[in-house]
Amino acid sequence: MVIEARCFPDPWSEGVFRSALEQENALWLGAELEGQLIGYAGMQSVLDEGYIDNVAVDPAFRRRGAASALLRAFDREAERLRLLFLSLEVRAGNKGAIVLYASHGFREVGLRRGYYLRPPEDALIMTKYYTEDTEP
Repeated sequence: MVIEARCFPDPWSEGVFRSALEQENALWLGAELEGQLIGYAGMQSVLDEGYIDNVAVDPAFRRRGAASALLRAFDREAERLRLLFLSLEVRAGNKGAIVLYASHGFREVGLRRGYYLRPPEDALIMTKYYTEDTEP
């Protein structure tokens, strides 16, 4: 919850987190440095589709590869589950995250206007396809 509050202007509540962690089709991973939790990420799969809920790294530990390691782990899980794609939403103004996701093969496929409320902002939908025949 501490990392969540440091990373997001409108953090999830403890109840939302507990519910997400209890989902049967969810995978939540932590990133550690010297035994300290510095980040986490969660995804869920629905049939042959994957959706990343959160990727968060404590601001004091960013740009050290934690987010990339979490995304690579999701890649392995997507391949293990034979998912067609992984998709996520990211604030349109979060250029650092957009560059990170693009470097891992995600590309912009849509826009959700007014998706974020605090502060108000659009969300880019970014998706990584695992088979050529599923790309639009």
